[in-house]
This record gives sequence, C-alpha cells and structure tokens, in this order.
Amino acid sequence: MSNLELALKEMMGIDGSVGAAVVDYNSGMALGQLGSSKTLDLQIAAAGNTEVVRAKLRTMEQLGLKEDIEDILISLSAQYHIIRPVTGRKGKGLFLYMALDRGRANLALARHRLKDIEETLEV
Repeated sequence: MSNLELALKEMMGIDGSVGAAVVDYNSGMALGQLGSSKTLDLQIAAAGNTEVVRAKLRTMEQLGLKEDIEDILISLSAQYHIIRPVTGRKGKGLFLYMALDRGRANLALARHRLKDIEETLEV
C-alpha cells in the first residue's frame, strides 16, 4: 500500500470523517480521495478548496507575512472542513482536505491527527 493510500485511510479513520483527499493546489486535482458521503463530491471540493488556499497564500504575500499556514478551518452548520497544506519537502504544493460530520467529530483531535498524517506523508 502506498503512503498516499495509507494517509487517506488514516484520515477516514478519524471519528466523524465523511471525506478525505490529497490535493495538488497547482493543478487543483485530487491525487487521491476516499469518501463515504453521497452529498460530497471530492473532485469539486478539491478544485474549490484549491482556490481557498491560493487566495490565502496571495493575501499573506500581500501582507508581507512570512509564516506558514497550519490549517484552514471552515465551519458549516453540519460539517467542519479542514485544509492542511503539506509542509514537507516531498509534499510541497499539496494539501490535505477533510470533511467531518460536526455531530460526530472531535475537532481538536481531528486537527491533531491530521497534523500527524501530514508530517508522515510522502508523495
């Protein structure tokens, strides 16, 4: 099993997870995805969240911020969406995307697990 497949399975193993993807934000394409929700199209989510990441990076550059994005959290009434850019040398230009059922997820634990997964991801 590849490191990418393992990372996606680990992401889906987080309580409340309904979808996970590893996305290239240069192209907007998902390199891999897993999901159990019929209402969440991960290809559309990958493309749309690519724009979120690009916009935030542009804004940080314009503000002169010399920091890295740890994660971006989007809170919906029934879901959490977490975007976590991959910081390792082998994952530059990628981000992890995860959608969680808000009623079943522990947000703090999910963010902690996603950080661990991101640190070990090699693509």
